[in-house]
Amino acid sequence: GSEVMDDYSTALFRVSTTLGHLYPQNRSSSQPADSIQLTPTAATNERDLPPFVRRETQLRWNGWGYKDTEFLINDDGQIQLTGSRYDLSGKTFPLFRLWAEEKVGWNLALQSHPKTQPTDVPAPILNQPFLAAIKGQYLHISFADSARLLHGHGHTCQDVYRLRYSKFPRVPDVVIYPGRHENVESIVAAANQHGVVIIPYGGGTSVTHSLECPEDEKRMIVSLDMHEMNQIKWIDKKSLTACVEAGVVGKDLEAKLALHGLCLGHEPDSVEFSTLGGWIATRASGMKKNVYGNIEDIVLRIKMVSSKGTLEKTTQLPRISAGPDINHIILGSEGTLGVITEAVVRVRSLPQEKRYGSIVFPNFDVGVACLKELAQARTLPASIRLMDNAQFFFGMALKPKDDSRFSHVFDSIKKLYLTKWKGVDLNKLSVATLLFEGDTDYVVNLEKKVYAIAAKHGGFAAGEENGKRGYFMTFMIAYLRDFSFNFHYLAESFETSVSWSNLLLLVNNVKDKIVRSAAHHGFPTEPFVCCRVTQMYETGACVYFYFAVMYKGVEDPLGKYTLVEEEAREEVLACGGSISHHHGIGKLRRDFFPSSISGASLDTLRALKHNLDPNNVFASGNLFTHDDPSSATRDSH
Repeated sequence: GSEVMDDYSTALFRVSTTLGHLYPQNRSSSQPADSIQLTPTAATNERDLPPFVRRETQLRWNGWGYKDTEFLINDDGQIQLTGSRYDLSGKTFPLFRLWAEEKVGWNLALQSHPKTQPTDVPAPILNQPFLAAIKGQYLHISFADSARLLHGHGHTCQDVYRLRYSKFPRVPDVVIYPGRHENVESIVAAANQHGVVIIPYGGGTSVTHSLECPEDEKRMIVSLDMHEMNQIKWIDKKSLTACVEAGVVGKDLEAKLALHGLCLGHEPDSVEFSTLGGWIATRASGMKKNVYGNIEDIVLRIKMVSSKGTLEKTTQLPRISAGPDINHIILGSEGTLGVITEAVVRVRSLPQEKRYGSIVFPNFDVGVACLKELAQARTLPASIRLMDNAQFFFGMALKPKDDSRFSHVFDSIKKLYLTKWKGVDLNKLSVATLLFEGDTDYVVNLEKKVYAIAAKHGGFAAGEENGKRGYFMTFMIAYLRDFSFNFHYLAESFETSVSWSNLLLLVNNVKDKIVRSAAHHGFPTEPFVCCRVTQMYETGACVYFYFAVMYKGVEDPLGKYTLVEEEAREEVLACGGSISHHHGIGKLRRDFFPSSISGASLDTLRALKHNLDPNNVFASGNLFTHDDPSSATRDSH
């Protein structure tokens, strides 16, 4: 059975790991002559445990994040964050319950009860000739139902709902962990020879259904988990570049680079779990992109195994003019063309200074005008995010209990300062959270410029605490989303990019559309909707929307919720927004993809797919279906 196979595979993993240190450490042809060659690191903490151990023992099977971290109602009736991983772990949030009941409509007495264990995992389809052909070409292999289920989904609202209350009709048949590039080449070749599907797997944090298996796929499906390929192969400190394997998790990569006084600076909300390969596959963006760039600005060379062989540049120079850039064929391909195995990336020296801050604006519109000026004056800090009024008070509700006898006095003074001395309407104010990083002199000078521009727009500094709380909320959003399921709520976030000209129109129209659509589809209460502006550019910005709606008593709540989400996305496009800023397309947004490019462009991408993957080995169904001829009938523009 699967248990026996899993025991055997664990033993094989241990032997293979030992032998792995005997692999010849040959210098890559693209490795700079005076760079530092690094050997694989030994396990020194929980982040360096074997990935299959780490994921199955530490991560939650039916929701986001770590098993030891969740929001719950404690014996005193207060909402508490468990665990010890975060600064506010173990704290209670006395304001949050009141806020959730009054502003969102939670009834904490009406709890839903999810499954306690995964059930109804489909039986695997096994291709024995393929399994025989790849013997010895991996570090670990698992047929266990728990591993297969874990690798068969991402973390959309729909994914978590199915884990808790329903089931997935199709999951991977096997999970395979390759140990090096040559393993991946052998596995892809065998998949083509024996008719097997491969879905590459990074951190599992997808919010686009990109990891879900097509229900009608009859071939054996392999989830190729890249976590074992997690090493920095070399570092060139003179050129500030590093060659990194694609399976490394963002937080781990930063810890490894820090040992050399370096950082990558790419920090998406999922940085604790997502991987370098996943960032490349989805054209990701991070919270600190104003200093460090988006992922396309960070990578110099990408290596990807396709059905036709390995795609890569032969150099990693600052810039070349040598025809179309192969990197940009791989970026955003979402596992449909091959498996990303490594990349050469730009790195930076660790910043001397890191400072948080916040700015209060009279209203959201004024805050947007300030952000636009900051972006166009090129005076943006590493991160600046503008919360609307609803999201600001959402964040304030996450203020932990303070037992100081002076705490309520200080809060009263702050409120008096805002309303009486500054003349701010608490029902309209908007708050930006800031993070400055860099050399001390640079940070000090930039702070002065940012706060001076903010003052021109009626904004004023509101201290470090709000800035820190804004960052804390970033890592808590998904935990809170899962917590809301306990009270019959469905919740999700989605993002778009939009020009400055259309930003306010889009924000107002999309919020209104969500409210009207939820009522139209029979949800009993008005949804909670909020937004924030995150990444900024000279020409526009990224906007995140968050919404939650109570579904108790609604027939087919997941189907109707999906309709609300789709109608909101239609409104985004109607208002000039993009299909996505950095989450990608997957299967969730696939039907909207043809409207974002011309027919000839889609035909070109489809032709590329057919040429690089003629047997449709990478049959995740992301971006577009393999044999869908619809683009051929559309006029180009």
